[in-house]
Amino acid sequence: MSVSNALVRSTPEAQGIPSSAILAFIEETERQKLELHSLMLLRHGRVIAEGWWAPYTPERPHMLYSLSKSFTSTAVGLAVAEGRLTVDDPVLAFFPEDAPKRPSANLKALRVRHLLSMATGHDKDTTGFMRRSKDGNWARAFLARPVTHVPGTHFLYNTGATYMLSAIVQRQTGQTLLEYLEPRLFEPLSIEGATWESCPRGINTGGYGLSIKTEDVARFGQLYLRQGMWRGQRILPETWIAEATALQVSNGSEPESDWEQGYGYQFWRCRHNAYRADGAFGQFGIVMPDQDAVIAITAGVNNMQKVLDLAWQHLLPAMDRYPLLDDPESQAMLSAKVRQLALLPPGGTETSPRAAQVSGRVFRFDPNRQGITSVRLDFGNSETVVSTNDGQREHRLVCGYGAWRMGATALGATNAQLSAVATAGAWTSPDTYTAQIRFIETPHCTTLTYRFADATLTYQAQHNVAFGPTRGPRLVGRAGPA
Repeated sequence: MSVSNALVRSTPEAQGIPSSAILAFIEETERQKLELHSLMLLRHGRVIAEGWWAPYTPERPHMLYSLSKSFTSTAVGLAVAEGRLTVDDPVLAFFPEDAPKRPSANLKALRVRHLLSMATGHDKDTTGFMRRSKDGNWARAFLARPVTHVPGTHFLYNTGATYMLSAIVQRQTGQTLLEYLEPRLFEPLSIEGATWESCPRGINTGGYGLSIKTEDVARFGQLYLRQGMWRGQRILPETWIAEATALQVSNGSEPESDWEQGYGYQFWRCRHNAYRADGAFGQFGIVMPDQDAVIAITAGVNNMQKVLDLAWQHLLPAMDRYPLLDDPESQAMLSAKVRQLALLPPGGTETSPRAAQVSGRVFRFDPNRQGITSVRLDFGNSETVVSTNDGQREHRLVCGYGAWRMGATALGATNAQLSAVATAGAWTSPDTYTAQIRFIETPHCTTLTYRFADATLTYQAQHNVAFGPTRGPRLVGRAGPA
């Protein structure tokens, strides 16, 4: 990143917000056990607070889930500006070979703008049907789904619609979203190392799958706050930003819900005239035009509304129009807090009388849905090696005691792809060892408990966040020969 493109840092008070308000927001998220991974707050284009909860760090990308959608929308906006398509183009026109033989009137009426605004007319999210298509042709699977409502009249959050936008961009440009955005968005904003998942046919998934750093999310929000300008260069048309972030379709009427304030073009409207890009489990890029502020957050939380509530409670009302008097004491307290941010390893003892009895023993499991065939724990000084066999390979993790150990694992991955992890563990009772695996480039963390009794081991996994159940079934393994 060039020095000229670095974000400028400032004190909160110089930009009109008390350090104490930011400190109160951070402390309240921790008090309410909201697991934030990172926070970056910009005011008047300057970074006034930033922090990462160890073992998460600034240089690592973070899986964004549906926050990716707003980047897909941006690609569409760029393609529209280049004359490659319009928002009023029929979706069927891009996929003549994948269209049903007798498309319905509603499908014929489906336009690009309906994909953008989640008003496709479907009754159910199409993503599951697309992912299960045997030929891997997600576009054909999308077009085969019944369009029950007239497009434009019915809001339904539909990640399959965002995939179709990605497929359209690739059709019209000959490039994936990632390739297309690289020179037009990522390079000007100094966003480096972005990755994006793809479907079986090599089309970026669009509605999810983008991984970038927290500061990259903040830069993206700042671009939108500045109406498409970046360092004096026009990146996006101002008219597109106005259209994309305006209310395009109503999605509810609950005044206290930030999920019922209306939807734009892959952006959510918020209370207080703000809008946001967001992804599952607390990935946020919040733009606050009235306050000239941007908040970027990565997290692993189930209650996303609570995070927004605390931002509106502590940060928004504290933003003054004018600079405040310098407050060195409050600034020092905030600085000390962000330096010490951490998600602690499991608490407990370093060893147990049971450790010597079970160390190195192999516990084998009957066939189970998790695919685990055996587990072995080797207890040593200040670390434990956990070896899990899934019938295909052995996955070895080194768990520190009182400190995170960095590593990588393919445990639980369907494609054998390694994920960066931080691992730690402790004896949480005389017969139970607890290990925690933080997948530090994602919102996900798994806590594993191993309870030893005679010649058996009871194993259970607990996930911090998930789209389904967070607690796995108990498995009982029996000791056998090593």
